[in-house]
Amino acid sequence: MKTPVCEMLGIEFPIFAFTHCRDVVAAVSKAGGFGVLGATAHSPEDLEIDLKWIEEEIGDTPYGVDLLLPQKYVGSEAGGMDKQKLRDMIPQGHRDFLDDMMQRYDVPERAALDPGTRRSTGSAGGLGISETAYMPLIDVSFAHKTKLIASALGPPPGWIVERAHKQDIYVAALAGKPEHAVRHKNAGADIIIAQGAEAGGHTGQIGTMVLVPEVVDAVAPVPVLAAGGIGTGRQMAASFALGAAGVWCGSVWLTTEEAETNPVVKEKYLAAGSSDTVRSRCFSGKPARQLRTAWTDEWEATDAPETLPMPLQPMLIGPYFERINQASHKEGSGANKLVNYFVGQIVGQMNQVKSSTQIVFDMIDELIDTTDSVNDIMSE
Repeated sequence: MKTPVCEMLGIEFPIFAFTHCRDVVAAVSKAGGFGVLGATAHSPEDLEIDLKWIEEEIGDTPYGVDLLLPQKYVGSEAGGMDKQKLRDMIPQGHRDFLDDMMQRYDVPERAALDPGTRRSTGSAGGLGISETAYMPLIDVSFAHKTKLIASALGPPPGWIVERAHKQDIYVAALAGKPEHAVRHKNAGADIIIAQGAEAGGHTGQIGTMVLVPEVVDAVAPVPVLAAGGIGTGRQMAASFALGAAGVWCGSVWLTTEEAETNPVVKEKYLAAGSSDTVRSRCFSGKPARQLRTAWTDEWEATDAPETLPMPLQPMLIGPYFERINQASHKEGSGANKLVNYFVGQIVGQMNQVKSSTQIVFDMIDELIDTTDSVNDIMSE
């Protein structure tokens, strides 16, 4: 396919796969798309292992790395704070609330992980969002064959853009409003990702159908990827009609054969409808779309405490959510009712386990069929 991002990155299909799973990155990149590894929750050591593994799998095929680079978080004015100082800022009442929840839902204490065990997608531990935390991740990423760095929660810092461009690495940034997109363009981003409210994870409130053409017009000639509620060829065709140069997909990979998603959560996704998600701050401290479960309902209760700002909220819930994940396999248990994870409204169409490769090929086949159908309509 010939779009600006295909030519820029040397890829066959403008399908960008955001995922926390290295196997999905490799599979999508080998299928002609562009895998992007979400690395914010990685340690530098784990990221080194995963990037080395990806490159052994795909050779010189391009791939990217995604990091949360927010401008506003607790301690942002100082470039980050010591973890112990942050922990000391968490009110005891919030811990009491979660202790009571664990007791009411009969969630057992957390068991120690076996050495070398890879955590499933769905953990809620600390996030590397401060400059002191993500600097080592940037260093690891730039020491590999990374072709793209994506900033998921704000404009990319100038020093990252400068360093990336010196190494022929492109920079992308996600935007939920046209004004955010313009800010990213002015910061030097090479690709803007217009992410609509339908998306899983951190997202705004403007729908994809409205947002994408607004962003395309606002940042031209910078290429735009459409994101939010996209996982089929028909949706990909609609994205091109709106002016996008490609699509950025995240949720659709969570039920693939390769995904490291908690098996219990994966089953919930397969059974869920498009209305079974909620936009809540209860996971990260910032608004993020996720599966609606007893966990999100508890945080919406009238007697629930206010969620804490990033990064305090994920630091608070991390140990508790590890307990929930570990015990969630028992159907009907309290942990099974509580467990959840980020996912977009496309979950209503995620009703069959497929390989990541098959999803890429299915999207392209349906894109061709849809384009032919539109051409037939226009020729009559």
